Amino acid sequence: MMKANSKLMWWAFLLPVIAVLIWSLNITVTRYVADYISPVSISFYRWLVAFLILTPFMLGKAWKEQALIRQYFFKFAVLSAFGMVLYQGLAYTAAHHTSATNMGIINAFIPVFTILVSLIILKEIPNRFSIIGGILSFMGLLYVMGQGNFSSLLQLGQHWGDIIMIFAVFFYAFYGVFLKKWQLHVPLMLSLYVQIAFALLYHLPFIAWLGLDPINTDNVASVLYAGIFPSLIAPLLWMIAVQQLGPTRTSIFMNLMPIFTAIIANIWLNESWTVYHTIGGIVILVGIILAQKKSTVKQLKTA
Repeated sequence: MMKANSKLMWWAFLLPVIAVLIWSLNITVTRYVADYISPVSISFYRWLVAFLILTPFMLGKAWKEQALIRQYFFKFAVLSAFGMVLYQGLAYTAAHHTSATNMGIINAFIPVFTILVSLIILKEIPNRFSIIGGILSFMGLLYVMGQGNFSSLLQLGQHWGDIIMIFAVFFYAFYGVFLKKWQLHVPLMLSLYVQIAFALLYHLPFIAWLGLDPINTDNVASVLYAGIFPSLIAPLLWMIAVQQLGPTRTSIFMNLMPIFTAIIANIWLNESWTVYHTIGGIVILVGIILAQKKSTVKQLKTA
């Protein structure tokens, strides 16, 4: 019995590692496919693929739970806007102007930004570790953005991709805090399904204005990967890990994202990992760990 419990615990620790690996690969996919499809197109196709896969399993349940969906209608709409449209849409846009390595580093800021957003939304006062860690991480981020030279930050035109990615991550922090604030009593997969449906609706005005790129041999693999693995499989693994390990312990694994992303981007896209990435990355990581010390903020990842 003891061996069975031990084995289960080891598998539980593997779940968030696999989820973060999937999300890290998706950042590199996002950067790769930027040359072959517009941001609004891949964002729409991603959620369309996920919606079509879930529909046979969830449509009947959604029909039966109409009253529950109506009860949380506005909240589902807000969660979808922040977590699926603003975050992912801006990330696809950022991919046109920055590297996958930088995107992975910035993505690791979710726990720190969550503490800041919790102050705004939940009125949770951060402790001194959170404040010091947040400042330290931000300095490390500026060091990476400036490629080891803070004065180059004055040339804003060279850093638009990083700035857009910062906004994307900031919006995702709102998503996590809203999840915590509202504590929706809705089955997780049903919640995901309804949010995806809202995401598709949100894309329609952008498609009407900007048009929709066709799926072809250059982008089909990236679209399918984005619609299946980071949209469905990774969130499911993450949810199970949160149930097994708890949200606080699970959230620590997000710090692996910059490392995984840098390795994948180096192998696939030949992006180099430089000295300023190492120094800035270490400063950011130390700041993030410090910011979470004795912090009551819990990070939730679903998309």
